[in-house]
Amino acid sequence: MVKKSVRVRFAPAPTGMMHLGNIRTALMNFLLAQQKKGTFVLRVEDTDPERNFDSGAVKIMEDLAWLGIAYQEGPEVGGKYGPYFQSERSEKYKEVLQTLIDKQLVYRCFCSSEELDKKRQRQIALKKPPRYDRTCLKLSQDESAQKAETAPFIWRMKLDHTKTLVIDDLSHGHVKFELKNFSDFPITRQNGTVTFMFANFVDDVAMKISCTIRGEDHLSNTAGQAALYDALKEPLPTFWHLPILCNIDGKKLSKRDFGFSLRDLKSSGFLPEAIINYLAIIGTSFKQEIMSVKELAKELDFDHPPTTGQIKYDVEKLRWVNHKWLCHMATEKVTQLCRPYLEPVYKQVKDLSDTEFAEIIGHIQKELVTLQDSVQLLAFYFGEPVYEMDIARTLLPTEKLEIAKTILSDCADLNDADSLLTCVKTEMKKAAIKPKEIFGLLRYALMGSPNGPGIKELIAMLGMEVAQKRIKKLLDNL
Repeated sequence: MVKKSVRVRFAPAPTGMMHLGNIRTALMNFLLAQQKKGTFVLRVEDTDPERNFDSGAVKIMEDLAWLGIAYQEGPEVGGKYGPYFQSERSEKYKEVLQTLIDKQLVYRCFCSSEELDKKRQRQIALKKPPRYDRTCLKLSQDESAQKAETAPFIWRMKLDHTKTLVIDDLSHGHVKFELKNFSDFPITRQNGTVTFMFANFVDDVAMKISCTIRGEDHLSNTAGQAALYDALKEPLPTFWHLPILCNIDGKKLSKRDFGFSLRDLKSSGFLPEAIINYLAIIGTSFKQEIMSVKELAKELDFDHPPTTGQIKYDVEKLRWVNHKWLCHMATEKVTQLCRPYLEPVYKQVKDLSDTEFAEIIGHIQKELVTLQDSVQLLAFYFGEPVYEMDIARTLLPTEKLEIAKTILSDCADLNDADSLLTCVKTEMKKAAIKPKEIFGLLRYALMGSPNGPGIKELIAMLGMEVAQKRIKKLLDNL
């Protein structure tokens, strides 16, 4: 059960571009805070400077802002529990580390990475669980202090192997960890900086985080964090380990999968509203699937979330959600969103007024799946269609082709779309030609594709004169 006073945090490391796993974690923190009228905190875990890709977390904050995920405390916003960059919190880590040293809850470890790897490989060969063998715990305090004067070392947490710790997880219920099955984990690196696990614990306590939301892949290292809470007599937060996002084949989502990176989706013309909507409903079931952030925050059941360990990311479902959002969005907004995709391809776009451009976009709006589709859908408008006669001839049976040509030739001379369509409908009934056959050919004449907007919309976009020229051009080629 989620606690009444909710403080949650999204704590990304600026070591790469934002991907769907990051975003879903941020989103669930954000929506839980929204629903429970709590506080959503952004904290940047930049304790590993050699791997930092996004200095100052600028891109992370830009991505969150684009998605509409707003935090109440964090970089640039401030708050009483700052600073919100871990690189600026070293004094706090030193203070808590010293407390652990004073309580003799940690010890120096002088083993090199090569030595540790050899031990690990030997344990695996012997079919034993790979675990630190506590070699350095056997050193006396004097031996350890004397060796530290010349040899590099890290500090390791000394787990109490007699204890069993229990956490409350929203997905898994009560989860027990027998500490005898876990290794004494590092809390510092040889360069003196602290590890993710230790800094994470210190900051969660200092920032009074009540619910820790992260991926299922972090469940095993929660034992170490629970040990830190227990050692310093701090109350455990509620945990929620989110299912891992997998591709359609059930493998963990990776860079090879389209849409893994937010930048991929953004550049391909997916809407932030659709991405948020999709990531919130994935793995669950709702009667109404298209929802705003407010509706999502209201409808999601955080007290009884799905218990599955993984959920499949289906890009086709995301495309469907995006299409629905584009269909229901104000045409004026869709028009402005399409401009960056169309202007580099069609120079004529810059000469159109907002009203003229919105009228054009309005005709194709319900055909859009992504914003990028506007480029292909409007190719016929900004340029002459290229006809492929083999395609044109497959649109209706050969024995009806000459009749259809005659009908279109006779009707094309009429002066407006209504008259042309009335003429075509009347003549095709007489000739027993199906509507989809002749309208497919007519649409192909107007735009070079048998699929697209209605004939009346196409003629309205092109103008009657251009429409007549295109119909006659296709008929001449046929």
